[in-house]
Amino acid sequence: MMVNTAYFHHFIKEYAGKGRLVVQPRMGFSDIDVMRSGLHAVKEIDAPSIGTITLDSFTRNSNFQGAADAIRKGMVLNGYPIVSYSREENRRLIEGLRAPDFPVQVRHGSPLPEEIFKATIDAGIDAIEGGPVSYCFPYGRISLKRSVEAWSTCCKLFAAAGNGMGHIESFGGCMMGQLCPPSLLIAITIAETLFMMERGIRSYSLSLAQGTHTTQDIAGLNVLRQLGRKYLGPESEWHIVFYTFMGKFPLSYQGAKAIIEESARAAVRGGAERLIVKTVKEAHQIPSITDNVNALNMCNEVAITAFAHRFLQPDIPEWTSRIYEEADFLINLLLNQHSDIGKSLMSVFKKGYWDIPFCLHPDNKRLTQAKVDVDGFIYWSDIGKVPFSPHIRKNALRKEARLSSAELLKMLSFNQQKYDSLQFSSSHG
Repeated sequence: MMVNTAYFHHFIKEYAGKGRLVVQPRMGFSDIDVMRSGLHAVKEIDAPSIGTITLDSFTRNSNFQGAADAIRKGMVLNGYPIVSYSREENRRLIEGLRAPDFPVQVRHGSPLPEEIFKATIDAGIDAIEGGPVSYCFPYGRISLKRSVEAWSTCCKLFAAAGNGMGHIESFGGCMMGQLCPPSLLIAITIAETLFMMERGIRSYSLSLAQGTHTTQDIAGLNVLRQLGRKYLGPESEWHIVFYTFMGKFPLSYQGAKAIIEESARAAVRGGAERLIVKTVKEAHQIPSITDNVNALNMCNEVAITAFAHRFLQPDIPEWTSRIYEEADFLINLLLNQHSDIGKSLMSVFKKGYWDIPFCLHPDNKRLTQAKVDVDGFIYWSDIGKVPFSPHIRKNALRKEARLSSAELLKMLSFNQQKYDSLQFSSSHG
């Protein structure tokens, strides 16, 4: 049974009050001893840090027998198969490590995560992540209805185990990498959090991923906090987590280092309390424990400097206002569909009122498109059936021809090319 300590969120808020950014890796290993060594190494760094147990692809896809067979054969998986290990083994993994000064979170990626939630609860871990939209549309083939039902069950299980204080992080701020306008990302993460709230969860985090322009990222983080205050109410506990870029990563060391450092600066300047960190090896291999530790230390150092040199760019308030209007409109549209958020989510997607650009899931209308301009700002190029008001439509939409495959590939590679060009510039400067 999960212990009702709720210290995951409290740990983060304590450091936020001290002007510190909490850093967290995306680390997962299939061998228990290696996974434990990774958690221990993260705990020992000289920075406020959180341990991560990232699960393997067998487990994410509910192929628990495949994961168990791999363990038996001594195969190396791309994450930790928590369901295929026993309760005793999972408890031994975190024994003596998980404490008020070192929270641990399970990260997975499954649209049907009931067994993952059960194993997490049995292990005594009080923090997990995902959501009914964010872990259905990009990753799963199941219907949104089935995902909503599964996540309803999981939230209720987690709430019962931890008296409502188990912590769930919505992954809604990272749909389709960088190809989604920030207003929709923000609306999804607020919606997933309201969904959890309806089902008994009282501690959660709102997410946003690094995009293709830092000004837009900072504005998006500002909006996320404003709308969190508006919609989540005083009875809940929440904070904001920012992700280092989740799309096509720079190939060069210098480029990867630069985008990771920029994510830490954006997190601080946008007021995020926690950062999920990638490593300079991201584009080439599964990062080692040392790679993860080095990345965490780097982001901690950048964050300390960023706190000392925070400033507001002149164009951030303008972008904040624009993103706020769009996101608030989308959330109100959702709330007016049905008294149950799960049914509202199914309704807005069925009608095309919410529509994720480039997402091929059959429950997504696929009528909208977005583009990245030459400076890196992402904007709506076709709003499909999204019923934005004339005022918002005027500010949000740049009506253009549909993307060609070459343009889409260029957009997908925008950050890779932008930051890898720094490597070329430095070597020829």
